[in-house]
Amino acid sequence: MAVTRIEQKFADLKKQDRSALITFTTAGDPDYDTALGILRGLPAAGADIIELGMPFSDPMADGPAIQAASIRALDAGMTAVKTLQMVRDFRTQDQTTPIILMGYYNPIYIYGTDRFLNDALEAGVDGLIIVDLPPEEDQELAIPAKAQGMACIHLATPTTDQARLGQILENASGFLYYVSIAGVTGTAEPDLGPVKVAVDMIRQQTNLPVAVGFGIKTPENVRAFAEIADAVVVGSAIVNIIAANIDQEGLANPALGSRVLDFVGTLAQAVRS
Repeated sequence: MAVTRIEQKFADLKKQDRSALITFTTAGDPDYDTALGILRGLPAAGADIIELGMPFSDPMADGPAIQAASIRALDAGMTAVKTLQMVRDFRTQDQTTPIILMGYYNPIYIYGTDRFLNDALEAGVDGLIIVDLPPEEDQELAIPAKAQGMACIHLATPTTDQARLGQILENASGFLYYVSIAGVTGTAEPDLGPVKVAVDMIRQQTNLPVAVGFGIKTPENVRAFAEIADAVVVGSAIVNIIAANIDQEGLANPALGSRVLDFVGTLAQAVRS
């Protein structure tokens, strides 16, 4: 099997002896063109891997910031079809940066799992994080995805013990996402010590890279967690900048894109230091 973009990225960063910066934005937030402009600017700003949220009306794992981003995107007419088109548009200018779609199973189920996987691969998607599919349901998506060459990134949490971790890892691919807090995105700030213990435990059971996310908001957070993980994920802090730069009608401030990308640049400097 050919080396995937995800595998190549982590191999390249291992040679540089540094962690990856993974950024999250919601597809279509606050509108298609603005979101695409941000997406296209992220690699140059310093994002190594991009998580692109698939808007959903009931994002149960997400805190208020990303919930609001999903609603803004849906109100602007975003759909699963348009999310894949956004990836296609991104790929016209970038063939190397991995893109992970993050979201919930309902839109994929409605789309049709096999059709979705085919279309996502054709669009240039490298992996999926579907937060409401536990390992007991791997036959729904993770196993078909792996069979077609699509990474299916699984999540572990502070309540995951070693036995459960074995189940999670059985069909995991791409990397493992460690949820650093017991809660939803963008709320509490994670505690470095327990996260390090958990990451060390995970590494005893898998060679997959380990990414840490949920609650990591500042360059200082990024710098600290980059010392212990193979990748650091920042989402709500970026989405909050988008929210702060739209008016009451949902229209983007002309400076929105540059403010997001400038912030991502500070995160990139932190992960590189």
